[in-house]
Amino acid sequence: MRTSILKSLKPDIIVEMLDMAYAFENWSKVMERADMLYQCVQCIHEERQEHRTKGLPLPYIHTERPLIYYHGFSLQMRGVAHQKMGQVDQARACIIRYAELAWIEELDEAGMQVVQEFRHRAQVNRYALEIEVGHAEMLEEYVNILLEHPEECIAGLRTIVEAAVRYRWQIDRVLHMFASQDQVVGRQIDSSKKGNMYHYCYHRALYEQCMGRQKKAVEFILQALRLADELEMNRYFKKCVALLESLRECATEEQVGRYRAFLEEIG
Repeated sequence: MRTSILKSLKPDIIVEMLDMAYAFENWSKVMERADMLYQCVQCIHEERQEHRTKGLPLPYIHTERPLIYYHGFSLQMRGVAHQKMGQVDQARACIIRYAELAWIEELDEAGMQVVQEFRHRAQVNRYALEIEVGHAEMLEEYVNILLEHPEECIAGLRTIVEAAVRYRWQIDRVLHMFASQDQVVGRQIDSSKKGNMYHYCYHRALYEQCMGRQKKAVEFILQALRLADELEMNRYFKKCVALLESLRECATEEQVGRYRAFLEEIG
């Protein structure tokens, strides 16, 4: 992309575009937007370095966060896209890169905090990646990290339950550890976490179905159904309805009643 075009772009706008592509799970678009953000940030950084070398005032560009954040975020999202497309080695390479961002010069206190934030993200995401590709031996360490950082629990539980369904793991003990600390499904959930919570509930329903606990599976698919409606994601909603209908004969009358009432509510 030409430098003149990159200079006209705003990092925060590209982040919004990235978030939208991520929400729709359009991984090729996520990759494209991540590369655009990376190039944009590089262009800004190089221009500042040039001005600094010449002793000129640094050009002002309004951003909501320190510039280093956008550099790290572009690498993180590129890694996510590689991971979702099954390109594990490339995903690992991206994690290594945003784990160490301190090479950028002239970082102030806010910049150094961002460096620490991405170092932590890299640690969590490294474990998540290995769990996703089936390395069950790393599950205990990953769980310990999640217990130490409750803000990561929803995304982490999504990763664990999805892997359990894919690889036929038995993870009741892990789930009990989180349930005992009331960290699994909260009554109030931040809107930014609803996507992860939907996937957790949907795959938890699949897990409970595999374990032969059909009524419990219905409970989780009912939660996933409501989240799919809140997210306004029609394909998520259809998947929930299909799974719930397959479990209807095992559901209690009370569960079927809640299901019907919900459909009437949104109808």
